[in-house]
Amino acid sequence: MLRIYRCLLYLYPAVHREQFGDEMTAVFRDIQAETAPKGIAAHAVFCARETTGLLAGALQQRVRALDRVSVWLLFSTRRFTMRTEFRFPKSTPALMTIILAGIILAIEKAKAIQASLPATNPHLGPIHPAHFTFLPNVVLALAFFYMAGMFGWAILFAMHRSGVHRLADVSGEQK
Repeated sequence: MLRIYRCLLYLYPAVHREQFGDEMTAVFRDIQAETAPKGIAAHAVFCARETTGLLAGALQQRVRALDRVSVWLLFSTRRFTMRTEFRFPKSTPALMTIILAGIILAIEKAKAIQASLPATNPHLGPIHPAHFTFLPNVVLALAFFYMAGMFGWAILFAMHRSGVHRLADVSGEQK
């Protein structure tokens, strides 16, 4: 099976194969050695899973290689997906903002529940629903800062101070 695995590695682009091929083969060999004593059924499941994963990974790397060469995708996946060139996807700040908003919303709901309870614990009254204005305020703040950024960029662009203009002014000798 190791020979077949090595042959299937040639489905990956050459750059990816040179960078990760030896490591992938070593990991496959180690896991195959661990799976062999578990029986034929476990070994068959392992081989099927690894072959499927290898084929899917090769296809994904080929699509990424095509995406770098030509712009044939309607929506490029290059900006938001995990790549070997950087450590985390560029969608991380947006996802972290959503998580932070969820935490703040949960804290606000907890405060509303706590405020609806009386100070003494013997008798608990009904919990009344609270009206939250958190989400509209966050959306309004994000829209405000987005517009402020666009306004700042427009001023810099009009003054020819943006990075595009500074790079255009660099002479061939300075490069």
